[in-house]
Amino acid sequence: MNKAQLIDAIADKAGLTKVDAKRALDSFTETVTKALKKNDKVALVGFGTFSISQRSARTGRNPRTGEPIKIKAKKVAKFKAGSELSF
Repeated sequence: MNKAQLIDAIADKAGLTKVDAKRALDSFTETVTKALKKNDKVALVGFGTFSISQRSARTGRNPRTGEPIKIKAKKVAKFKAGSELSF
């Protein structure tokens, strides 16, 4: 499902216009992004938790040449599914 299909589904399920559904989805993603940038967790009970994880620096390999390359440490977003998403 892509973003347009998700907007259509939200609009249909919630009885909203597509414009309102898009605005709601954009607002949700923007809010979660801002919270994660501040190192906050976003927990939606039953659905899951969005959080930030630290990846340490490591050495990788260039797949074309086989040369070792340094990969910098960085923060990445992660999602842990809640009980309602566990199948």
